[in-house]
Amino acid sequence: MENIFGIDDKLLALAAQAEEECRDSFANIDRIADLNGQKVLKAFIDNRVSEGCLKGTTGYGYGDIGRDTADKVFAQALGGEDAIVRHNFVNGTHALSTALFGILRPNDELVFLTGAPYDTLEGVVGKDGDEGSGSLRDFGIRSSIIELKADGTPDLDAIKSGAKGAKVGYIQRSRGYSLRPSFTVDVIAEAIKAAREANPDIIILTDNCYGEFVEEKEPLAVGADLIVGSLIKNPGGGIASTGGYICGRADLVEKCADRLTCVGMGKEVGCSLNMNREILMGFFFCPQTVANALKTSVFACRLFEKLGYKTLPESGEKRTDIIASILLENEKNLTAFCKGIQKGSPVDSYVTPEAWDMPGYESKVIMAAGAFTMGASIELSADAPIREPYAVWLQGGITYPSGKAGIMLAAQEMLDEGNITL
Repeated sequence: MENIFGIDDKLLALAAQAEEECRDSFANIDRIADLNGQKVLKAFIDNRVSEGCLKGTTGYGYGDIGRDTADKVFAQALGGEDAIVRHNFVNGTHALSTALFGILRPNDELVFLTGAPYDTLEGVVGKDGDEGSGSLRDFGIRSSIIELKADGTPDLDAIKSGAKGAKVGYIQRSRGYSLRPSFTVDVIAEAIKAAREANPDIIILTDNCYGEFVEEKEPLAVGADLIVGSLIKNPGGGIASTGGYICGRADLVEKCADRLTCVGMGKEVGCSLNMNREILMGFFFCPQTVANALKTSVFACRLFEKLGYKTLPESGEKRTDIIASILLENEKNLTAFCKGIQKGSPVDSYVTPEAWDMPGYESKVIMAAGAFTMGASIELSADAPIREPYAVWLQGGITYPSGKAGIMLAAQEMLDEGNITL
């Protein structure tokens, strides 16, 4: 095959070995994509998606059949009673915030069952010095964190104790900027079971970002009451240019809809503009797009393992989200890797990424993301806080060939800068 990007021959040979060693993992990824693709197709057929559903509305959005049908399609495919899928969720944190404010009331207690949440949720919950900001704390909602065990897994005994009296138990499926493992649906099931042993009425909300259609089932299938995610991650399939969803118990989805719009109107208002086609098409593509991102991730981990770096998860481990961490040991390696990912991007490949003070994060963050949709984590991207252990968080790849090329260029950039030897 022609060496289009001028990759070092030794690196090409190493990558070929890595790819061959990923074949079993790739076959399993394809099997799951086949299953989930059929689920999505059946949801489209059962809910009678028509050409009219692809059109948008303006103004109040009354009778928007595309918007309402998308809710039904998402609910069926993800295993919920109902869903609210909207382009005006600005990101995953917004959808999570809407869900929390929708189902919690003053003097309720929120307990984080799987350690501290993702950095951007800190302002939503409330922190010292932010009094009066409108956080949950300002409304008298108490919160607590159940720390993970030393191995990064949920502490089931602590969950049984900490869930008593809580209104909502919060589970974060993906790792965020930590090195703990992302939680499989089976592990989530164990955490839910432990919480319900102590508190049968606890509402389980799961941050499902990065996890949709990675496994054969979603957290709703094992007892979660709500799952929440972003459309510029997995479920948008690389097509949706913005938005998010909340899916699960119908009574809870209704409360969340009242929070997003206003009490008494809920899901019945909100025009879709020209977003219905993007949302439905993206969701249709999602299982295969997720498979491409997973293959990119597995290949990246195997290649960098062969280059001598530790990866989380390891290349052969079971996946539950599209994220992988590669421990690059120092800032120079981290920066070179991100430069290479940017060079392999279809958009803004000529840009050099630099660390900056990103809103919602305590440390400077470097991001490489030459994407068709700004910030779309289903497209190949890499980001990391500039702090020890200098791990880069890699995600996405809407096609495997382009994702593979991006990983190769990241390794080549490190080689060119003298950061690795072959």
